[in-house]
Amino acid sequence: MSQKKTPHTSTLLRRLFKASNLDRFLAENKEGFDVPKFHEVISAMCRERNETAEAVIGRSGIERTYGHQLFNGTRKPSRDKVIQLAIGFGMNTEETAELLKAAGKSPLYPRVERDCILLFGINKGYGIMEIQELLHEKGATILGGSPKYEDLI
Repeated sequence: MSQKKTPHTSTLLRRLFKASNLDRFLAENKEGFDVPKFHEVISAMCRERNETAEAVIGRSGIERTYGHQLFNGTRKPSRDKVIQLAIGFGMNTEETAELLKAAGKSPLYPRVERDCILLFGINKGYGIMEIQELLHEKGATILGGSPKYEDLI
């Protein structure tokens, strides 16, 4: 039983731009659209790292019930929750970028001050409390916190 290999993203994009018929492209490349669900990704990561969801949730600073809902797929994470999970997993900046991509969230961008602070903390291997403290010290919204009024205008 052979399994059909999915094409790389760059290959899929090249095929799309060369296609003259969208319906035919979609039909011929259907296997390339099979993206795993976020909860499947984080559950697989737990297995690969020999971690429990409970331990990752605890280190991420996410409320326990909400965290388990992320792991069982009944809740979709915000960008901040994905970052918190990355911290809970002890991920580096590259792994955090991949986790954000898997969740369909925008990457951390060093030209955005808050993202810069997050990147710094993640790169230094800080835990959730150290990163939250750093964000607070710099006047940025903490992870999972409500943005300040001046950030909205």
